Amino acid sequence: MGVNIRIGFGYDVHPLGEGRELWLGGIKLEFDKGCVGHSDADVLLHAICDALLGAANLRDIGFHFPNTNPKYKGADSKLLLKEVIALLKENNYAVGNVDATLSLEDPKINPHIKEMQKVLAPILEVTENDISIKATTNEKLGYVGKGEGVNAYAVALIYKK
Repeated sequence: MGVNIRIGFGYDVHPLGEGRELWLGGIKLEFDKGCVGHSDADVLLHAICDALLGAANLRDIGFHFPNTNPKYKGADSKLLLKEVIALLKENNYAVGNVDATLSLEDPKINPHIKEMQKVLAPILEVTENDISIKATTNEKLGYVGKGEGVNAYAVALIYKK
């Protein structure tokens, strides 16, 4: 008899750069910088993808969506998350809940959390109440504190159907 409930942890980091759109939690935020990466660089969704993939022991986001594949150049990370959910379903898993934290100095995230939950709930096939998104600063320390990058952390609980 196998384990019916599993947890996974995800982490991602992207530098901030001029001339990029800032996508976090599946929504576009108005800001003078954006995350730099191969896809839309939504650091929060990438951490959530890794948490879900890790919980199911399905490797990581770089394995499934390599930055060497032109198919994912500029890709909407919501589509990557949808593909992760499809992989979970193929393995008879469903999402229980997700708890995630963004670490960045600006912009302020609190005003956008409800919208992020609303966008992510149908993709994850859970209620908005099953998605916790928090934000913190890095107290001006390191690359995050200097406004040079963004970190995201996520844990996810999945269960066998």
